Amino acid sequence: MYKKLSNLGFVIGIFFIIISLILLIGGFLSSTLAYKLNFITGSAFLLFGILMTFFNRKDSSDEKRD
Repeated sequence: MYKKLSNLGFVIGIFFIIISLILLIGGFLSSTLAYKLNFITGSAFLLFGILMTFFNRKDSSDEKRD
C-alpha cells in the first residue's frame, strides 16, 4: 500500500478522481454549480485519473515480477 502512495502517478490519478467527483456531484446536487463546463471538466478529470491509476497499476505489477 505504501509503495503505491510513494508512486507519483498513482497519487496524481487519485487526486484527479477526487476533484472530478467533487465537480460532478456538486453539479448534480447544486443548481449554482450546474454548468456545462463543470460536467465536461469533471468527466475529463475522471478519465485522466482513471488512466493514470490504470497505467500505474500496470507498471507496479511489472516491478513485482523482477
